[in-house]
Amino acid sequence: MQSSRLSRSTLPKRRLERALAASGTLTLATAVALTGLTPATSSASSHREAPLTAGDPKADNTDVYAFTSPDKPDTVTLLANWTPFQEPNGGPNFYPFANDARHNIKIDSDGDGKPDTTYTWTFTDHVRDDANQFLYNTGVVKSLQDETLNFRQTYDLTVTDSHGNTKKLLDDAPAAPSNTGKASMPDYASLREEAVVPLPGGGQTYAGQASDPFFLDLRIFDLLYGGDLKERGQNTLAGYNVNTIAIQVPKKDVAFKGDDERNPVIGVWSTTDRKSTSVAGADSKGGEGSPAQGGKEARREDGMGNGADSGWRQVSRLGNPLVNEVVVPLKYKDAFNALAPENDATVTPVVDKVKDPIVPKLVEGIYGIKAPTAPRNDLVEIFLTGICKACGPIKADLNSQQLNADVDAGKFVPAEELRLNMSVPPTEEPNRLGVIGKDLGGFPNGRRLNDDVVDIELQALEGAAQTGKIVPALAAGDAVDTPYREPEGSFPYVALPNTAAVNKADSLQPDGGVSAGFGGSALDGGFPVVPVTALTGGALLACAGVLVLRRRRAERA
Repeated sequence: MQSSRLSRSTLPKRRLERALAASGTLTLATAVALTGLTPATSSASSHREAPLTAGDPKADNTDVYAFTSPDKPDTVTLLANWTPFQEPNGGPNFYPFANDARHNIKIDSDGDGKPDTTYTWTFTDHVRDDANQFLYNTGVVKSLQDETLNFRQTYDLTVTDSHGNTKKLLDDAPAAPSNTGKASMPDYASLREEAVVPLPGGGQTYAGQASDPFFLDLRIFDLLYGGDLKERGQNTLAGYNVNTIAIQVPKKDVAFKGDDERNPVIGVWSTTDRKSTSVAGADSKGGEGSPAQGGKEARREDGMGNGADSGWRQVSRLGNPLVNEVVVPLKYKDAFNALAPENDATVTPVVDKVKDPIVPKLVEGIYGIKAPTAPRNDLVEIFLTGICKACGPIKADLNSQQLNADVDAGKFVPAEELRLNMSVPPTEEPNRLGVIGKDLGGFPNGRRLNDDVVDIELQALEGAAQTGKIVPALAAGDAVDTPYREPEGSFPYVALPNTAAVNKADSLQPDGGVSAGFGGSALDGGFPVVPVTALTGGALLACAGVLVLRRRRAERA
């Protein structure tokens, strides 16, 4: 691996080890109590990867992307997606953003696991005629202001600093609608353009539907492709849409002390907050630690300067892709989604599974590829500290906040964040394998829309970051190498949403299979065929065998 040109502040390795050793001070049960997580009020993220997600898909933030804008390299673009597996023909209500939640993108610029900048979008519904219409749109929609758009959403956007000071950036900005089809919205690109809103002081933002940029073959849950790697290669997410929130801002707006030249590394994650009426685990009689006694629950801030009595609770969280799927055991997934990054290194079960992950053992058991020896301090570096020479065994300086010249190394804490070194310029010819493909502009240094994070993380789990070499037997990964639709060249970069139905079984294989669709119903010789989809929460590979996915072939819109 090459190294960037940054100077770095040093942090003795033993300090990180002491921080990780403190994992016994906070159990996941305590994490649940501190965040107010209860089954009645919580959810989880990343394409339904945790048990409670299915009950609240609008709160499910699925992927986070962070990269230097290729066409505006003095800016950084941050994207987060919500509400996975949107079938394009899913009317009549389609897929609005949650109007009772806060959608956040958070930035940690000094490495303490706490947000220094938080952008928050809150949505409001507007219905022109709810007494006489059931339709989302009543005719052709050519503008976001058309009377034919019966349902529309607007949003407020605020930015909050590390001291809890909040400033409103946008008031009642328009969100792009769900794409209800070619007849209803023949020029969706113009609707998207109308929904790209400039920000005061520079930058722009977008909220609306997009083709899901994530790509992988989810039949990996079927005992690692049934023990036969020849059966890989079907993009399970092809044809589905997601709701995207994107923001592009000058790099100085998110850099530590506003200086992106001295302090170019940031950590990024997204969260969803919902209102809650009580604090789980608090003593309602006013015992020690209760709100009545001004205990920790009563004073705890939620990362936006709001105390616990504000009633907002984090119910979903995402930083690095696939962490909750492939690292966190099933028992702890929902609690992890309610945990603040500053507490990650104190949670023993999570740290243990980073240092001794489940996936390599499953791969060894099914395919005979020997698992690297634990403890996996290289994975601690990738997921919890960022990559730097002082951080662990990967001998390179790349994307840890400890490389920022003005950061106090003594306050650094290991935390699961998507870290980006904004000083690395955009790559002219990106490599889908990012850093392990010798492309420092890609994952895990931030994440671009074309980065093949499934193959990258599989290689990392199998030891490629330690050796600097691709594991040959797994070089093809899941054999899905690109998004269903290619990203666009300008903001918001995500591809336009799909309009063709994906819930069709192949007429030659009505029960599914590698080349067939899944979900919905189809007719074959007059007989109805109803392939059933069941994508439940659980860990990628860790829950292999729990989930059996039905295959489908998506039609390109």
